[in-house]
Amino acid sequence: MKVKKHMTSAKLLLVSVALTGSGSLIALSPSANGTRNSQKSHRVEKLNPLGIAPQPLQVPAEWKGLIGKYGPDNNVIYVLENDGQLNIQVKSSEADPLKQISVNIFRSPAHGPYKGETAAFIRGTRDHATAVIIDGAVFPRRSPRLDGEVFQPLSSKAVAELRRNALAAHPPVQTGEFLPADLVDVRMYDPTIRLDIRYATSHNFLGAPVYRQARAFLQRPAAEALARASKKLHPFGYGLLIHDAYRPWYVTKMFWDATPDNQKIFVANPAEGSRHNRGCAVDLTLYDLNMGKSVEMTGHYDEMSERSYALYSGGTSLERWRRDLLRKAMESEGFTVYPFEWWHFDYQNWKKYPILNLTFEQLSHLASEIPQTHQRPAIQKRLPARGFDTKKGNL
Repeated sequence: MKVKKHMTSAKLLLVSVALTGSGSLIALSPSANGTRNSQKSHRVEKLNPLGIAPQPLQVPAEWKGLIGKYGPDNNVIYVLENDGQLNIQVKSSEADPLKQISVNIFRSPAHGPYKGETAAFIRGTRDHATAVIIDGAVFPRRSPRLDGEVFQPLSSKAVAELRRNALAAHPPVQTGEFLPADLVDVRMYDPTIRLDIRYATSHNFLGAPVYRQARAFLQRPAAEALARASKKLHPFGYGLLIHDAYRPWYVTKMFWDATPDNQKIFVANPAEGSRHNRGCAVDLTLYDLNMGKSVEMTGHYDEMSERSYALYSGGTSLERWRRDLLRKAMESEGFTVYPFEWWHFDYQNWKKYPILNLTFEQLSHLASEIPQTHQRPAIQKRLPARGFDTKKGNL
């Protein structure tokens, strides 16, 4: 493993990181020999507090439609981008670089499993590949990477039935001592945090709105930590975009009842309650501070596939870098990623809070006036926040 030193005009040391085969980030520490190196290390930490590698470049547009998963269950092929090269990976073997011959033709390495055979991609709609032909064998594409195809909406009648049953049910009995709930609107601590509350829309795996308001609440310590994580992302040009935060218990039951047994790793069991129900979990992604748009990650939010795994090694270097940047920022402030969902983070001490079943309407009295700012990269001075004590029933 080698450490690469990149010098800017100010002669600041940037420390590269390495990606393991699983796609996780490993930070490499700078040398601590001598006062001069220590001073450089201090400057690096101030410039790049997360110690992450430089941002990779976008892949060529003609490659985007080729990246994905091909073949039957017993012979799966992954096509991904790594360090500026298109790669092919068979099952659990090492990813091997492909040499581009033309727009759709690539050659596999002589030492790889296909021993120098050509890989010819067949493109369909929107320039996405529908198959790849290697050594005369056709490998159809699996789950094409097209927007909207990750959801299988339920009928409105089915969703209404799920809601009725969930509202009629009761959360699990809780024993022990808990901290009083102190839910706050997360944007009170950082107005650069944006909301895209998917469960207030039909753009979710149920295909129907679940919330009547697009709000994001967390327990106060978690909201404060989230604001600090957000600030650490600004030097990289990114902000936080929240898809979900506190979630009433009845919604967790709706999700559980609607999800097939073989995909229940993506939802919480209502018999145990969710960390979302405690106001200590948040689903989020990154958005570009300059463009104001969400960025591409290795998979879509709410997607129930391996692309959602926190260590999924497919996709592009830039997608994996963004995913790992988000994780580093969140983990530096006491959050832990859920291994099967790159977007889901649990705040420390979540066990100390009770499972709640308050609707957003019941929390509507919480301060909703979010301070405005036109300085996107800057964090605003923290404003006093008011929370709701469920034991006392008042502010």
